[in-house]
Amino acid sequence: MVGQDTLDYYRDWLGYRRWFLRVPGVQACVTVEGQQRLSTALGYADEPAGTPLTERHLFRIASHSKTFTAVLVLRLVEQGRLRLDDPVGAHLPALAGSAVANTTLRELLSHGGGVIRDSEDGDFWQLSRPYPDRDELLRIAAEPSAAVLPRNERFKYSNIAYGLLGQVIEQVTGSTFEQVARSEILEPLRLADTGPDLPPERQGEFAAGHSALSYATERTVIGHVHTAALGSATGFFSTATELASFYSALLPGDDQLPGDRQPSGDDQLPGDRQPSGDDQLPGDRRLLGEDSLRQLRHRMWDIKDAEYGYGLGVSLNRVGEHELFGHGGGFPGHITRTLACPKRRTVVSVLTNAVDGPAEPLAMALFKLMDLAASADHQPAPTGARFTGRFATLWGVQDVALLDGRLFGLNPTGAGPTDDPVALEVVDDTTLKMISGPGTGSVGELARYEFAPDGAIRSVRGTSGLTMRPFQPPA
Repeated sequence: MVGQDTLDYYRDWLGYRRWFLRVPGVQACVTVEGQQRLSTALGYADEPAGTPLTERHLFRIASHSKTFTAVLVLRLVEQGRLRLDDPVGAHLPALAGSAVANTTLRELLSHGGGVIRDSEDGDFWQLSRPYPDRDELLRIAAEPSAAVLPRNERFKYSNIAYGLLGQVIEQVTGSTFEQVARSEILEPLRLADTGPDLPPERQGEFAAGHSALSYATERTVIGHVHTAALGSATGFFSTATELASFYSALLPGDDQLPGDRQPSGDDQLPGDRQPSGDDQLPGDRRLLGEDSLRQLRHRMWDIKDAEYGYGLGVSLNRVGEHELFGHGGGFPGHITRTLACPKRRTVVSVLTNAVDGPAEPLAMALFKLMDLAASADHQPAPTGARFTGRFATLWGVQDVALLDGRLFGLNPTGAGPTDDPVALEVVDDTTLKMISGPGTGSVGELARYEFAPDGAIRSVRGTSGLTMRPFQPPA
């Protein structure tokens, strides 16, 4: 279980990193056992306009959409309406005779079908033309150029593949992708701020997207657009709170139907309707049965190295002792990441509103802090809270943080908050001792605090005997 002091520091660190990296806005949520433990919004929804970001602002979550689509496919498999080894051409006659037609739904879900990523004209990602509609999507998939690699040769990411899965869902159900997503996922989990594409009536609720600083000195605002037939690949919107709820509902657990059995025909409501929001509480694990959840998380491919893999609509990551699943998303102006840890029953979702937003390292940082706290071999500090804070010298910034009751010196300007941590022990009411850390630091030396009469920290003489003073960046 993650300690509240660790979550408090994580929130504070997110705020500093947002400012340090000049990211317009960061929205984040952490749940444990399906219960919200942290929710925050930092910075701006629209930086040029100075509009503060709130926890209710909507974000384009892009490829998170693939997990929603995978869940819909697996629900149809559980209902006996699809098989994972069905060739996509069996459901989409427009692909008959094409090289992609024999690609199975499993191969499309796992990015193992060798299908072209975005078409030979992907400028819809730069908003210079509309995203493909159904007819264009099927034309792209039917072209000989769509089969870029042999099936099952390697992992090859494809938005076109997930666009086709959306069309299969529509073909099998006789309903629109949006209708199916709402009845099968959004209503059962009561996700009122999540949907499969841009709703015109809610555009004013979205955080603005912002351009990157890698090619300009100032950011510009990027507008929101519809994703048409690629909604099942990249169209969804949500909040950090609702994404954390969704991925919490995909954690394995023992709160399934009795005996962890799959829902049978006798369990269905009239018309084969799945339980609605009135039939189940948020957090129920009835989106998928346990077998389907295992298939979702089963590693189909390694990506880069053993630290990164892919299942069926979920990415798989290892951070320290944590085996994680989730997804990221990159939409014009929004970069997002959600990670779920089955062992710790913890989910973190971090949403940023800039093309260069560092959502993945911001999300991973929580699990790194949890690992550091769990691996600490020095004693908890009952009076440690009085020593905590952020301090600056000519040479940089250092944090003194309390993680699960233990004190650490951390560098908030580093790529990760736990790079080269310094373990700290309380000597007396005004003194800490640096008991471990990098050999180039001041291991074995003391950090002496000067407190004001009200208990506020005036200064700390710490590493290298330098005087550090409290520092907080401007809002």
